[in-house]
Amino acid sequence: MASRRYVDGVGLWCVLTYAALALLARQPGEPELGRFFLLVACAGLPVFGLFVRFLRTGEPFPVRRLLFWAIAFRLVGLVGGPFYEDDFYRYLWDGYRFAVAGTPYGAAPEEFFVDPAVPVLFQGVLHGVNYPELPTIYAPVTQFVFLVAYWIKPASVAVLQAILIAVDLAVVFLLLRLAPARNVLLYAWCPLVVKEIAFTAHPDGVGVCLLLAGIVLARERRFWTAAALLGLAVATKTFALVLAPLVLVRARPKHWALFVGTVAAAYLPFVVTGGTDLVSLLTFARDWEFNSAIFGLLKTVVAPSGARLVVGLLFAVFWAACFIRYARGVERGIPRGDWLFGVLLVLSPVINPWYLLWLLPFAVVFPSVWGWTASVAILLSYITGLNLPDYTLQPYEQPLWVRGLEFGLISLALAADIALRRRGEIRREEP
Repeated sequence: MASRRYVDGVGLWCVLTYAALALLARQPGEPELGRFFLLVACAGLPVFGLFVRFLRTGEPFPVRRLLFWAIAFRLVGLVGGPFYEDDFYRYLWDGYRFAVAGTPYGAAPEEFFVDPAVPVLFQGVLHGVNYPELPTIYAPVTQFVFLVAYWIKPASVAVLQAILIAVDLAVVFLLLRLAPARNVLLYAWCPLVVKEIAFTAHPDGVGVCLLLAGIVLARERRFWTAAALLGLAVATKTFALVLAPLVLVRARPKHWALFVGTVAAAYLPFVVTGGTDLVSLLTFARDWEFNSAIFGLLKTVVAPSGARLVVGLLFAVFWAACFIRYARGVERGIPRGDWLFGVLLVLSPVINPWYLLWLLPFAVVFPSVWGWTASVAILLSYITGLNLPDYTLQPYEQPLWVRGLEFGLISLALAADIALRRRGEIRREEP
């Protein structure tokens, strides 16, 4: 009974914290960064404390309360709406273009700036789209989510938020099949997850949900359905390619054929109509850099193209070594998505906060100090020229100290994991 009171106390405290954040989000302009970080700390630290309490006592975490409060946090985010991000304008515009043109690909938004056929409802959406000179970068399955949101209510970010919240709750249910409820608490009540999905409507959770569903089914050796879901995950975001082959490593060739065929089937209708997300994806991979770690260091001594080649080769070698270990049976069980996505991100030229939505479910299955420290530290990347009263910085430029603090915290947490493991205080839980 006492433990349940602790759970409800922390849940109520977090609801009030997210309500304060929602009030800030609904004010004109963006929330002041200091207040945002204070509220993140207020929502995050009690959750970590609750996890440690249940870990030490060994008590089963009450699942109904876990779900009740997780839903409550997300509903508050739905009321609050997006802040520090404007990507939702692109999602709404893509849904409109898909509905009226049959495809969201091919034409860049700037081509419609003076088009009188654009409805008044979407003129404001159009002018809010970031990088309007580029066609959309979002993959086919994600585009169908945007289309469904358009069909329900055109130009409504709230509808899109609601859909993505429902998908995120499905992720929570899938995680309950893979890990103890006390571990799932870390994801279900995570401030980063609530902010990036419930408030800001990033669609990465769709790919994560499909990936986890494929993993659950593959564990049950239901490879036909697993292969199809993994193919859809890849057709949602290419991040899923990091893990899908390791999940199917013991599947038969016919299952691999279904996996490849599902990806091809998702893309083929758009290829036929003249475009996919790959054009902008290649531009992104070639030119963009933000909040990078190892890539940022490398580009100080070699050209950016050379730095991209080096980090690409490093990840390819790491991934190949992991694949060989799983293929030979050295590693079994759920692939270490925490390490695979972690290495991918630390080498990547771009590390946006919502990219960690791919890593954190695996930090539930394999809990670590570094993974959950990263879920908080990555939010420091919002300290940019866009959100600071410092007009000497470019919009996406960060002060020099930000990356040092961000990756310094994660490095210290990794060192703590190593020390705790040596002392035997962190045990690997086989899922």
